[in-house]
Amino acid sequence: MKTIGWISAAAAGMLSVSVYAADAALPKQALNANYTLVYNDVPGQAEHFSEMFSGGVFYGRLRSNTFYYQWEDETAKQDNHIISALGGSLVYNSATFGGFDFGMGLYYSQAFFDNNDDPIGLIKPGKDVLSRYDYVNTENKGMGVVGQAYIAYSGIPKMRIAVGRQLVETFYTKSNDTKMIPNTFDGIVIDTTAVPATAVKVAYLAEQKLRDHTQAHAVLMYGDANSSSSEHPEWSENDDSAMHKGLTYTALKAAGKPTDAPLITGDLHNTAIPNLKLDASFYIVPELVSELMAEANYKISLGSVSLTPGIRYIQQFDNGAGKVGGAAYSGKLAGQSGATGGYEEADSLDAQMLAARLVAQMGKYKLNVGYTQVFDEADLITPWRGFPTAGYTRSMARYNWMANTKSYRVELQRAANKTGVFTDIFVQASILHTDADESKGYSDENYYYLGFVQNLPMLADLQWRLRLGYNDTEKTDADSLDARFEINYLF
Repeated sequence: MKTIGWISAAAAGMLSVSVYAADAALPKQALNANYTLVYNDVPGQAEHFSEMFSGGVFYGRLRSNTFYYQWEDETAKQDNHIISALGGSLVYNSATFGGFDFGMGLYYSQAFFDNNDDPIGLIKPGKDVLSRYDYVNTENKGMGVVGQAYIAYSGIPKMRIAVGRQLVETFYTKSNDTKMIPNTFDGIVIDTTAVPATAVKVAYLAEQKLRDHTQAHAVLMYGDANSSSSEHPEWSENDDSAMHKGLTYTALKAAGKPTDAPLITGDLHNTAIPNLKLDASFYIVPELVSELMAEANYKISLGSVSLTPGIRYIQQFDNGAGKVGGAAYSGKLAGQSGATGGYEEADSLDAQMLAARLVAQMGKYKLNVGYTQVFDEADLITPWRGFPTAGYTRSMARYNWMANTKSYRVELQRAANKTGVFTDIFVQASILHTDADESKGYSDENYYYLGFVQNLPMLADLQWRLRLGYNDTEKTDADSLDARFEINYLF
């Protein structure tokens, strides 16, 4: 294992410039540590139809994001590279008239990189600042998309129904706006708080548009030469890092399965019992695969300190996808059966995961000690930017929900808040150990993460972020550094 003294040095340097500022009026919008936006200036009720438009609010954003990736040893498949992007967004939310409101969001990203030195196929996390599919077919390094376009109705008490393209924040679906353009979905979303102390969200999502796509695509179908005649058809559909690559257009068609199946998902959050938070989630992709998640967290107050133990359980059900694509989301087991490639049942996606954590909070510091175990059955299938291990053992760019994987993480946060304004610098540091199954082709690793977020005290609308991740792996010559620097100006 390599030493990482540069991390502690960076932490000391960043903390030394931490600034404390007096409370001030909140800005029109702000950016949370998890990249979701907080709207403080929101449209009100319109008395006349015309006021629905004039009473709306525009939210602007200018953005810069730079990614540097360095391998321990460069090879034909491992390229040290840097890629940057400039862009922004303009979102409009209307006022509400007769229970109806609407919203639209326009997003743009322009990437800067040299494909001769850094081939697009070898770029790691920075790949999402452009559409790889568009680039290899048109040489276009820019993306201009309609990321939001919906109409909503809230005339029913304690309920809101939104139809169209929108950000969908559930356990299994996230906007995950860590690059330049958020992950969005086309469909219907219903939110309700009609049941006391309970929030429920249900969504029927016909299509997805990943962050690096300019066109919507199927939620659970991997492109191939029969779905597109263009270059790199595998980048034309759902090519998320966690996508099941065995569920190709050709394989689904041959099995008589839908290539355009919707994603039906939902969340339930209950706080009826003091200090106890209960959560449940599900997803169904008809004729392919489904999951259930249940979680409980109980807060124990001990004076100035609180302890919150938590537990999460996930059950995945194979509804036909296993025989099409196999038990491994890499797709390497497609068409196989029996004990193959380290999996006991190569054609089954039945799977389970168990997670536990203890969170300690004292003042501005929060310590999270977590554990996750995916049973030795099949990989979990969740390619919609909601991560099964999130909040327990997930760290930046880590995908640790393959079969027979155990993960252990210790995370420390400083100065977290829910306003999205971090004039007092927010720090997040963690160490993750992943005990992988070598018989399945994976390697054990230690992952060290250090992240900073700060809004400039003299200009709270301007926020910078620095994120550093170092992967120390048992895989030969594959240690790597992932460094990201981002600036956002909101107006």
